[in-house]
Amino acid sequence: MANEDSNAAGALGALVSCIAELRAHCPWMGALTHESLVEYLLEEAYEVAETIETAGGDADLKAELGDVLLQVVLHARLAQERSAFDLDDVARGLTAKMIRRNPHVFRPDGSLQESFPATVEEIVQKWDAVKRSEQVLHSGLPPTGHQGPLAGVPAALPALARAQKLLDRAERAGLPASTVPVDVPSSEEDLGDLLFAVAAAARARGLDAERALRGANRRFQSSQAPASSP
Repeated sequence: MANEDSNAAGALGALVSCIAELRAHCPWMGALTHESLVEYLLEEAYEVAETIETAGGDADLKAELGDVLLQVVLHARLAQERSAFDLDDVARGLTAKMIRRNPHVFRPDGSLQESFPATVEEIVQKWDAVKRSEQVLHSGLPPTGHQGPLAGVPAALPALARAQKLLDRAERAGLPASTVPVDVPSSEEDLGDLLFAVAAAARARGLDAERALRGANRRFQSSQAPASSP
């Protein structure tokens, strides 16, 4: 395991050095910014998802994951050039977060627990509890402020993905999720056809299905927001 870690560190270091040279000597790479990279980051993430969902194979998956890693390394390099942080800082922060959010595996100092009795449900509850405490700490707001169990779901997510994430958060928090009764097909293929038909019908009526669902997401999130303190 130690040798594997060393090899991985060496390969990652070579990639970091390669990107640094490209930033210094390639005009196109040198002109990149955090803002101009956003579209590529989203595109590469979707390509990974497509490769997995279409059983693209290990070679394709490895290549697509490399494209995502490139985006991470590039963003870290841009930050390093303005003396904000570097890839090591990103990795250290991620390691600390994983230790903090998984107390069923790690002690606060990063050492392993003596036993691992947690169920999946307990793991999710602990993860959510740590996330909520982090949100309160970072926002400076008391727990009764606007930070609730539905906070932190990215608004930039596609509307359907965001709806599912909001409903998942609500279920885990024990919040009601009243919905209009719908006869949902039993297979994902049939469900996909139904959703496609809804999008087609909305288009025929001059309605924007994505915008309509974004509005429904906002209304649902607002309905579950904690009441403000007097």
